[in-house]
Amino acid sequence: MERMAALPTTFNDFLGNGTAIEHLRTAIAAGRLPHSLILAGPNGAGKYTLALMLAMAVECERQPRDLWSNGQSLASFCGVCHNCTRIASAANLEDEVDKAVAIREELRETDKKDTRVLIQPHPDVLIIPPDPPQLLIKLGQIRTLIQRSHYLPSEAPKKIFILTAASFMKEAANSLLKVLEEPPDTVHLILLAENPGELLPTIRSRCATVRLGALPVEEIEMLLADRRPDVSPQQRTLIARLSQGAAGKALGFDLATYTAARADALIFLRNAAAATSGTSEPDHTALFKMTETYRAGAEGQQKTSALLRSLSLLLEDLLLLGAGTPELLRNTDLRPELERLGGILSFAWIENASRGLDHVQSGMRRNLLRSLSLDAFAGQLAAK
Repeated sequence: MERMAALPTTFNDFLGNGTAIEHLRTAIAAGRLPHSLILAGPNGAGKYTLALMLAMAVECERQPRDLWSNGQSLASFCGVCHNCTRIASAANLEDEVDKAVAIREELRETDKKDTRVLIQPHPDVLIIPPDPPQLLIKLGQIRTLIQRSHYLPSEAPKKIFILTAASFMKEAANSLLKVLEEPPDTVHLILLAENPGELLPTIRSRCATVRLGALPVEEIEMLLADRRPDVSPQQRTLIARLSQGAAGKALGFDLATYTAARADALIFLRNAAAATSGTSEPDHTALFKMTETYRAGAEGQQKTSALLRSLSLLLEDLLLLGAGTPELLRNTDLRPELERLGGILSFAWIENASRGLDHVQSGMRRNLLRSLSLDAFAGQLAAK
């Protein structure tokens, strides 16, 4: 079979974090990969890609090895054996989740409630994403993990479970602890986390953690110049800063969607500045007309997430300006307006706005009404 094109063909093609990856490859080659591992890093840093590559290195039928100059052995994968190709078939996580959700929708109503989204590209590799629509890892998913962890691998050396997010329902997180306390010898659990602080301290303490750091802006710009020649030099700079050092995020960055969300986020900030300065009346009509478009369904959820991310970056930029470090700005094309807003909005206001933003994001994770959360947040900002 052909090698799957969606994944890097070798570990050397994985962008950044060479030292961390060498340590993981050394551990696999020596049979010392931790039974429970957290891969931490920003969205787009390659956590899921790396998790699949590690799974392929563990399960590869050919078990190829690279040698360091000091003679140390580094695990690799062939990419063409039956185990590798099946694991790599799950490279596009979003597509796999969509397929699983579509299958669930075909079930009878009584069965839908008890069916959780699970992705199984290989009999011994199970991928557990947050379950739509709440986008939380649920108890039913962890029960499946626990049940399957008790069986020996059927076609590969190990059973591997990849949990693709740190957002758990409370009961699911508590159940996961049971496996982490005494993981079977034949099992590896890999948890992916943008923010490991979301995980229970008892989960973190039972896992080894590997952090994927950000790439320098200059490296991201060079990568974009090479892989996305359609992007102008000015846009490359903006994308490189907005992607926060995450190569995968930069390569897939949808600048048009981001700037549309950012335009809405600026309405929040301009209204707040108008209310604070007293030079003009806040435009509440424009504000609530804008939040009205964020109400419906899955598309509304995606729009809301994009709005909150862009607003979060704008608030961070205001803090960077206030701290006297404008060279670290992400939204470089908005510097004049951000300087104007920064001259009006105080540090205390920005701090309160950031706290309010956290509450809205927390409410979304708990599936509270987006429209009410956004309207309340909008009113709160304009009142300060």
